[in-house]
Order: sequence, then structure tokens, then C-alpha cells
Amino acid sequence: MGAVPGGRVLTSGATLGPSGPAPPPFDVDAFRPLGRTLVRRRHAHPAVVLGSSQREELVDRAKAQALGLEVVRRRSGGGAVLVQPGDPVWFDVWVPRGDPLFDDDVVAAAGWVGRWWSTALAACGARPTVVHDGPSTANEWSATVCFAGLGPGEVTASGRKVVGVAQWRGREGSLFHTAAHRVWDPVALTDLLHLPDEARRRAGSDLAQAGLGLEDLLGSGLDALGAALSSLLPGTGWDHLTD
Repeated sequence: MGAVPGGRVLTSGATLGPSGPAPPPFDVDAFRPLGRTLVRRRHAHPAVVLGSSQREELVDRAKAQALGLEVVRRRSGGGAVLVQPGDPVWFDVWVPRGDPLFDDDVVAAAGWVGRWWSTALAACGARPTVVHDGPSTANEWSATVCFAGLGPGEVTASGRKVVGVAQWRGREGSLFHTAAHRVWDPVALTDLLHLPDEARRRAGSDLAQAGLGLEDLLGSGLDALGAALSSLLPGTGWDHLTD
């Protein structure tokens, strides 16, 4: 995924589900007045989530509609993500400006997010993971598919991406979208994109080893991940919300 400044205009599309007590998905303005906040997203309605700079024409609307998928846009950068109920495991984290966890450096700002995920994964029995602490890396598919590239704070295991982190920054603070697929299936996403047939086949082959699903990484430990992430947040004073 990636980071964008707060000046971008939101293209909201349809929402993914009821907001309940939590800010609606991808509504960054609803976070602005909040203190430290963790939101677990259930994504009751399946969707293709585009990054802030991706063209809507990237998605084959006919295929998406046939599968009951909405097409929505987030204000953070990076590539597309396919979300279905329960997959990926998705948490939004809001840190207000002035908080000890806030950092003006975009790369450094995401470091604690990756370490938080990595610690929670270890607590659930995962093999060693690595947090990427440098700038974003790019390849042929990273501008198209989120899990193809590697950005600040993102987590890998055995060289394969487990946790994606996308960051939006405004005057009031930073919002991090964090997601880890239960099952890594790049073909399910690339089949929904407007790509030449040869490029689609190549993308599916190239991306097969780019990501790693939580079911493969954690096995039965996956059931404890949500509680681990909630309990291992750094510091105190967090509001815990679920949509």
C-alpha cells in the first residue's frame, strides 16, 4: 500500500457496510476529532478497494457486478485489494497529531504499526516475521495489486508479504489501514481487472509467491489474532471500535 497527503479529494463510491459505532469505512473526516482509535473492519459486503491514484477503469465492472462486488476507493495510496466478509483481517488505526506515536516522517511513522502486527503474529504462533523499515519498493505489479509491492511498516514472512499497511495523513493525524489476507489468492483479484490475457496470466503466476495467507502462517492460532492485536497496542487510552 502507501501514503498520501491530506489534500487529496475523497472519491467515496459505495460504503462497505453499516458504520455502527465506528467511523464509516474510508471516511477519513470522521477520524479527525478522535483520540487514539482502533477499528476492526468486518467488511460485510465484498468489494474491490482501489488506492487513491488508481483509475476506476482498472476494474471490470461487469465482472465485479456479476459477483456482487462494489468498487470503492480509499484515500491512502497503493494498489487494489479484494475484500470479502472476514478476509482480509482488517484494522484501521488512527493516531492524532501530537501523540507520541505520531511521526512527521512518513516512513518512520508506520514502523510501530508493523512491529505491533509482528508482535501479535508471534503471540499467535507465527514463525519469525520482518517489518519493512525503508521506503516503498516497486515492481511491475505493485501499482496494480497492493500485495505485489512492499511499503513502510509492512510485514513479511520468508520473503512473502503478510500484512499490508496504507497511510493517510492530514493536519489532525495519521490513519493507517492494515490488512492481512486469511488466504492469499491473487488470481481472484487479477481476474477482476482490465488486463490483457497474457498480462493476467503472468500476474497470477508472478504474484502467487508474493503474499502469504494467515491460515498458512498461523493455522489454528488465527482465531486468537484479533484479541492479540487489541491487547498488544502500545501505550494506553485507546478506543476500540467494530463496524
